[in-house]
Amino acid sequence: MTGEALASAFEEQRGRLVAVAHRMLGSRADAEDAVQEAWLRLARQDADTIDNLSGWLTTVVGRVCIDVLRSRKTRPEDSYEDPPELLVFEESPEEDALLAESVGLALLVVLDTLGPAERLAFVLHDLFAVPFVEVGEILGKSADAAKMLASRARRKVQGRRPVDEPQQRGVVDAFLAAAREGDFDGLIELLDPEVTWRSQTPRGVVVRLGAAEVATRVQRGARAVATLRPALVDGKPGVVTWDKRGRLGGVMACTVVDGRIVAIDSVSDPRRLAAMGVTSLEAPSSK
Repeated sequence: MTGEALASAFEEQRGRLVAVAHRMLGSRADAEDAVQEAWLRLARQDADTIDNLSGWLTTVVGRVCIDVLRSRKTRPEDSYEDPPELLVFEESPEEDALLAESVGLALLVVLDTLGPAERLAFVLHDLFAVPFVEVGEILGKSADAAKMLASRARRKVQGRRPVDEPQQRGVVDAFLAAAREGDFDGLIELLDPEVTWRSQTPRGVVVRLGAAEVATRVQRGARAVATLRPALVDGKPGVVTWDKRGRLGGVMACTVVDGRIVAIDSVSDPRRLAAMGVTSLEAPSSK
């Protein structure tokens, strides 16, 4: 294989490899570094001896990630540079089942509670459908041992799933209805006076404070979107918005305390939306 052909074959795998490494390491920068290390090792390898390039690269990236995670355990002062990402699931029986069975949580928070081997087994098998035989080879263990690690990790993840209390959902549903109707007073009643709204926009992070300011922004923003839908965002009741062209416009996660929304975290930056794994959500059909 020529150098140009090898580079082209690697680029075809890059997106998947970065996604794997990102979920393993929780940092986009660290993920890019891990994938770059895989490329450097590939460049030093006789490509003609590699029968399965995808598997070979997955193995290398997996082992690099394991080394990074183990290094972090010895240097606990290290912290993530990236803010936690919001994972979005539109509320339906199918998506609720998916959430319960897989990882409808804030991956960067929950997966950090797993050991390096557990995390790799869970991420590769449960999120990327890598067979346990291959996972075991990466870890230097048997397929059965890899399966046990993934099973143990799965139980831990499911055990940490936040409960979406009906009362919390009811508050957000009422908030959603008030936003749709442009009901400023209704929004004010549902917002804590000291509510904080942290929004990741194309211009950067914008923080809004206070019920009046947040309600005003929500009231104005609701007019610019075609559809508002309830969603489960980061394990919390939230909202997904769609623009008039049927494109995903943003997501909001709401924290409810004592019947009022005390914090809102939202993303409207198209680049972050594209990296959040919500492209599989279909825009509602126009009427």
